Amino acid sequence: MDIGQYIVENQILWVVIAIIILLVFIPLYRKIRNLKLLKTVTSLDRGTRTERDLVLKLLKHGIPAQTIFHDLCIEKRDEKFAQVDVVLATAEGIIVFEVKDYSGWIYGNGNYSHWTKVLAYGKRKYRFYNPIKQNKSHIETLKKQLVQFESIPFYSIIVFYGDCELKEINYVPKGTYLVKPKRIFEVLKLIRVNNDPAPYTNKQEVVNVLIQAVLNGEDINVQEKHIEDIHEMVGKHRIFD
Repeated sequence: MDIGQYIVENQILWVVIAIIILLVFIPLYRKIRNLKLLKTVTSLDRGTRTERDLVLKLLKHGIPAQTIFHDLCIEKRDEKFAQVDVVLATAEGIIVFEVKDYSGWIYGNGNYSHWTKVLAYGKRKYRFYNPIKQNKSHIETLKKQLVQFESIPFYSIIVFYGDCELKEINYVPKGTYLVKPKRIFEVLKLIRVNNDPAPYTNKQEVVNVLIQAVLNGEDINVQEKHIEDIHEMVGKHRIFD
């Protein structure tokens, strides 16, 4: 083998190695790094994929892990529980996220009980519970946990993952935002810029309540009770057709 051929073959080898690194090892490294980061807030089997993606987005944006709470179960007065996807404690108040994963065109009104998603260019229509009202209920339940929450601002953000388009949405209340994942940080900036610091009287008390709600979400008994309550509320087992 002459020196020229050796150099060419050596260069080809290094190109192949570089391609392998780009295609295999770098994505693997990023995945491991992301999983490690996610574990600073939640376990890898809690909630949905989109909820965990939201948590990861917040973390990668530099939001401290100790201010993010995932998959909370908040106890109501009637011994039932409200399941909340993600809560973010900020200087301006408490931000409560509801995460949806839909396809199709979304039509809704903040005052209506149900919204509509349309698929196949209008050939298929499905109704679902108004996510604004759903998250409002979560916030009302959370506000009852502490006296100081009566004076703390709460903000509602509904995040729409999936191949969906917010086609026509009306009457979105003040302090409520509907957003696709790529624009979440625009909304967080709006909240930060347009609001004064919240009048917290005991931040540790707030953290303790949110941590307890996360622990409730880990409790098998609480999970089973919440599923049973939803089953009873929906009442499909009482339909005989």
